[in-house]
Amino acid sequence: MKVAVMTTFGGPEVFRIEERADLSPEGDELVIEVRAAGINRPDVFQRKGHYPAPPNVIQEIPGLEVSGVVRAVGPDAKKFNVGDEVMALLPGVGYATQACVSERACLPKPKNLSFEEAACLPETVYTVWHNVFQRGRLKKGEKVLIHGGTGGIGTTAIQICKIFGAIVYCTVGSEEKRKIALDLGADKVINYKTEDFVDILKPVGVDVVLDSIGGVYFNKHIALLHEDGRLVQINAMEGAKVELNLLKLMQKRITVTGSTLRGRDLSFKAELTHEIETNILPLLEKGELRPLLTKIFPFEEVIEAHRYFESPEQYGKIVLRMNG
Repeated sequence: MKVAVMTTFGGPEVFRIEERADLSPEGDELVIEVRAAGINRPDVFQRKGHYPAPPNVIQEIPGLEVSGVVRAVGPDAKKFNVGDEVMALLPGVGYATQACVSERACLPKPKNLSFEEAACLPETVYTVWHNVFQRGRLKKGEKVLIHGGTGGIGTTAIQICKIFGAIVYCTVGSEEKRKIALDLGADKVINYKTEDFVDILKPVGVDVVLDSIGGVYFNKHIALLHEDGRLVQINAMEGAKVELNLLKLMQKRITVTGSTLRGRDLSFKAELTHEIETNILPLLEKGELRPLLTKIFPFEEVIEAHRYFESPEQYGKIVLRMNG
């Protein structure tokens, strides 16, 4: 099989395509012939040396989501068979033409989606469902604020939150991206480069915030949240250390929570997979939810793909297409 290996930490140029031995499944694992692999922000952090893979995962090959065809099954696999089309959540090593993963972290690929579209889904859908609906307990009719509205997580979150009846606010960095977010269903879109989201949303407040920024945004969110509001952190791109006035937290009964998905154990991911198969897969199969796939790069152009991913004009999801 072919893999995209990081030769060191640094910029996109650290990648090199190499050949390695084919994979063999054990237990309930599947070996997937990968047709497409999604690119995500954690891949960039890993490439720069800021987000190491879990201890039992190969460090030098990023990649958290793939789609493809099952080429081999372990002796304990019961759900999928050779030839099935699947999409899978991985702890790493997705930038490869083969992937090996427990079938409990796999979903059947909807027939109405291409392999490239399917590869956009696992990391984003799992992240949104767990953080917004499980940890954030978002309910129909509540107001949710999503930062990075046109990123992979944001474009997925806007759609799912609207489908489940929420009022959706989000921030973006340009007028072009404002239109994209509105087209996805957002009720109000704020250009953070020209507008202050606190000034705009303070009169109405919010019930849930999905935040990847951290830093000075933290206390802005505390001010915006309604009583019994929920602040959910999935990253802290502008700073992980913040100050908190505990009295404000107590007076509003605010819940502050957050998570990282990659290092969670298989039993957790299996339960989350079951919930997503129940609640989200039918929406995909009916076409009510669809990933915003904006750019496809051949696998051999992984360097160019990462360069584009870090450019200001990119939005939605970017994937690598494997040969075959």
